[in-house]
This record gives sequence, C-alpha cells and structure tokens, in this order.
Amino acid sequence: MAGNREATGLAALRVCLGVFTLADAFFKLRWLINSEGFATRASEWAKNANPWNTGFLHHVVLPYVAILSRVVLIGEVCVGLGLLLGIFTRPLAIIAFLMVLVFQFATGTLFHPELFVRDGLGLPLLGGLLALAIGAGRLPWSLKS
Repeated sequence: MAGNREATGLAALRVCLGVFTLADAFFKLRWLINSEGFATRASEWAKNANPWNTGFLHHVVLPYVAILSRVVLIGEVCVGLGLLLGIFTRPLAIIAFLMVLVFQFATGTLFHPELFVRDGLGLPLLGGLLALAIGAGRLPWSLKS
C-alpha cells in the first residue's frame, strides 16, 4: 500500500510540474516569432555576469539567442506535455532538470545563495525533477513511463 501512495505522490508531482512547464512556455509563445524578450533577458544576465558564467553568456547564449529562444520554448512545450501525460517521464525529467540547471547557471544564481530565495523556483524545480528522474517508473495517470 505504501508503494501505491509513493507512486501517486510522484504522479501528482509529475502532473504539477507538467502544468507549470506548459504555463511557463505559454508566456514565451511570442519567442517563436520574435526573440527580443529572450535577448533582453540574456543581455541583462550578461551585464550582471560573474566570472563563472560570463564566457557562457558571451560565447553561447548571446550569439545564438534567436535559436536558443525557440529551442527553450519547444523544449518546455515537449517536457510539459510529456510530464502532464506521463509519456517518457524519466528522460523528460532529466532533460528538464538540465534545462533548469543551465538557466540557473546563465542567470548566475546556481552558485549563489539567491538559488534558494531569488524567485523561489530554482531549488524546488531541481528537486522535483530529480525526484521524477530517480523515482518515476510506472506511475498512475500515465500513458507510458
């Protein structure tokens, strides 16, 4: 019986993270046509960059902002739908974990105490996605795990 409650808890986490990711992607839909929103954010990150992420921002993010804005949006839509429906939960949780990790690195919060308080999302997202990557097997409410 305990195993069923644990699986149900992970399934609830999976659904919540799927809805969260889709909602986050919804606000970025304009990035498909115009990447200025992402470019503005990336420029702000670069202005406040620390020695850890300066090279990444200036050599990877800023030169490819038009491509990355679309990749981020498409990635979030795919991860959100997959988690919501319970399709390929483990691989999508790993992909999403890496996406959040890269975002936290790009913003400069990964190695800073702000990871815990800045917007309150970094650590809970990483923890929830890691829990799914480790524990998601055959979960309830899944089309496939």
